[in-house]
Amino acid sequence: MDASPTAAARRAAAIARHLAGLPSGAAAAVAGLQFSPCLSYAPPEARRAAAIARHLAGLPSGAAAAVAGLQFSPCLSYAPPESSEAPPAFAPMELRALLDGHHLRERDWAYGAMEESPLFCPRRAGGKVFVSPDYNEGKEGQREATMRRIGYLTRRGVFRGWLTEPGPDAELRKLALLECLGVYDHSLAIKVGVHFFLWGGAVKFLGTKRHHDKWLLDTENYVIKGCFAMTELGHGSNVRGIETVATYDSKTGEFVINTPCESAQKYWIGGAANHATHTIVFAQLHINGRNEGVHAFIAQIRDQDENVLPNIHIADCGHKIGLNGVDNGRIWFNNIRVPRENLLNLVADVLPDGKYVSMIDNPDQRFAAFLSPLTLGRVNIAVNAVYISKVGLAIAVRYALSRRAFSITPDGPEMLLLDYPSHQRRLLPLLAKVCMMSSASNFMKNMYVKRTPEISKAIHVYSSALKATLTWQNMTTLQECREACGGQGLKTENRVGIFKAEFDVQSTFEGDNNVLLQQVSKALYAEFLTTQRKKKSFKGLGLEHLNGPCPVIPHSLTSDILRSSKFQMDLFCLRERDLLKQFAEEVARHLAQGESREKALMLSYQIAEDLARAFTERTILQIFLEDEMNAPAGSLKDVLGLLRSMYVMVCIDESASFLRYGYLSRNNVTTVRKEVMILCSELRPHALAIVGSFGIPDAFLSPLAFDWIEANARSSGRE
Repeated sequence: MDASPTAAARRAAAIARHLAGLPSGAAAAVAGLQFSPCLSYAPPEARRAAAIARHLAGLPSGAAAAVAGLQFSPCLSYAPPESSEAPPAFAPMELRALLDGHHLRERDWAYGAMEESPLFCPRRAGGKVFVSPDYNEGKEGQREATMRRIGYLTRRGVFRGWLTEPGPDAELRKLALLECLGVYDHSLAIKVGVHFFLWGGAVKFLGTKRHHDKWLLDTENYVIKGCFAMTELGHGSNVRGIETVATYDSKTGEFVINTPCESAQKYWIGGAANHATHTIVFAQLHINGRNEGVHAFIAQIRDQDENVLPNIHIADCGHKIGLNGVDNGRIWFNNIRVPRENLLNLVADVLPDGKYVSMIDNPDQRFAAFLSPLTLGRVNIAVNAVYISKVGLAIAVRYALSRRAFSITPDGPEMLLLDYPSHQRRLLPLLAKVCMMSSASNFMKNMYVKRTPEISKAIHVYSSALKATLTWQNMTTLQECREACGGQGLKTENRVGIFKAEFDVQSTFEGDNNVLLQQVSKALYAEFLTTQRKKKSFKGLGLEHLNGPCPVIPHSLTSDILRSSKFQMDLFCLRERDLLKQFAEEVARHLAQGESREKALMLSYQIAEDLARAFTERTILQIFLEDEMNAPAGSLKDVLGLLRSMYVMVCIDESASFLRYGYLSRNNVTTVRKEVMILCSELRPHALAIVGSFGIPDAFLSPLAFDWIEANARSSGRE
């Protein structure tokens, strides 16, 4: 006998239909039937049927008939979002061109190269093939898998020209390809980034021809494997305070590099634990008892057979919450010797007799020059954060357009998740933010590849501000997407949950986000003092708005005003202007009380943080507004306007600064909050087209973004 709950329910319904056709007395008689006490067993189905019969006997005949006529709902079936959503109001490829910014064809080629290889762990689910790392492997397995993938990509020519081909277009191309690698796996992107952008970038941009000729081509072809030994156990953000020492021996023409204490051990060095053969060592340069500050040296740490060289000790940093495909290591140097020529000498050099020479006399400026490789690292991290947010949102939005829950009418169908206003409020503002931040990241990349000495300070400020803001926003986005996917968001194969662990590190490496924002505020403060002292206008960093009159915000805000780009820029500029003035005044008060400049800045950290956020949000708005203005009139431009207004309204809604400092009244902030919901309803029809314009191939999303029912079916054979 079929004893499943569904079968029992069908039998109960059959009994109910039969009873509904009986005279009331007969139905009552049946309901009154009792099982004989002499029976030793009464099947549970029979007991349930009798209970239903007794219940129906007490109902009016019409009600009993209605119950008997109940039909069981058919099983849920997956309907792709494309089958129910209206066609896009704009061309998704046009939006992709704006968001990706450059090298779309090369990106698609890189994605295809990864999809074609079994090294990228293709697996079938729900009728589609997906690629993602196998996070069930131990850290050693993940590390070796990362290296095998790098070998494959090298053979495919992905890295050709990354260090030897000059020009802005070549630099943008390699950045585009790195972004694609990061969409597949953070460990892969970091391992490649350390080798090419930190090790290779230091050799290229801090070294001279002798270093380029010896190291760059071998680096590009992975003949050698490089790492970057700057961070120490005792010093991370404060690079100036590192304790590793390099002492020049004029008798032999060598530098003697030593780890003088445990806090000086190099720590978190990506590539050091297993694979790196060479490293850039940052150390205090000592010549004849004088410390010339932090300098960079090339040192070999393993031979061609990957054996660690004498007088060097390397240990593993161990298992991490994410990025286990990267072999982070610790390094101790016991008076190893490297040739004088291994000093990266673009900025400063040591002559054979021990004389120290430098093209930059100012020690602070010289130190800043040695840190220049970190700028590109921050750019890469910020851009990678945007692409991971795109992956998370594409998965969560597609799921919300196919998953239903509850109905608002007794007999109506269940509603799509994205048709609930509360679900729209969770995801659609994040969609607007990631589009705005895509424009900002493209701006930052273009500024970097066209860099000149005159704009190096601006690049540092923008990269610091955007690295902090975009990586924090990525973690916020991933958390919301994980929750919006319910329990399915916990599954590693659905990517969003595991991304939280993989990308958490972005908020602290290549610069702690809080420290970076303090650097932004200090730079703005320095600009303010310079203009005051020299009685000149502001120029650069988008601060030209400070040269004009203070914007005036209307007392009463309507929807039309709120969506006006002029009002939006005025409000953001007003906040930035006022906070910069308040910051300068607070620092001045501490100085007047006898505090040092550094302590005065430190004590003013609250306003400093608000100022840095105001600068960054105004920058993002200003950059996107330029892209929007350059778009031709039409439906895409209209959608860009919605995204911009949503970004501004959400920034206001989520920041206490507009109320705290009195830029908006309570009534106006309430109006803004209501406008967010209106914008959500207007963006809702465009959600699928927007995530479709991210350019992420289906294989790099997850089963949850497509037929999640079939992907979990018993017949799929997936356990």
